[in-house]
Amino acid sequence: MAEDMKTVKKIVKRVKKAKKESPTYRDIGIDIEPPKETCSDPNCPFHGTLPVRGQIFEGRVKSSKMEGSVVVEVERLYYVKKYERYEKRFKRFSAHSPPCIHVEAGDMVKIMECRPISKTVSFVVVGVSQ
Repeated sequence: MAEDMKTVKKIVKRVKKAKKESPTYRDIGIDIEPPKETCSDPNCPFHGTLPVRGQIFEGRVKSSKMEGSVVVEVERLYYVKKYERYEKRFKRFSAHSPPCIHVEAGDMVKIMECRPISKTVSFVVVGVSQ
C-alpha cells in the first residue's frame, strides 16, 4: 500500500513538472520559430485562439501605420510569352500584426491565411524573415 502511494506521488510530481516546462505557445502546424515574448491578443496564432490555414506568403512590409495591422507587398515573377521574358508583379495584403511580433516598414515577414478578421484583413504575420 505504501509503495503504491509512493508511485502515485512520483507520477503526480512528473505531471506537475511537465506542466511547468510546457511551452506558453500553441503549435500552429508549420515549421517556424515561435516568438520569445508572450501576448494576450486573441487574434495571435501563437498565444490566442486564431486558427491559421491555407496559403503562406513571404513579402516586405510596406506600411505599419495601422493599429495592429500591416500592409505586406508580395513580389512574383510573371512570364510574358510574347517577349519570352519575365516581369515582376506585386500584390498587397493587409495582415494582422500580433503585439508579440514586432515589425516595421521594410521588414521581410511571413504571412499566413486565416479567417477574416475585418473587411480587408484575412492574413496574419507569423514570423520575421532575415
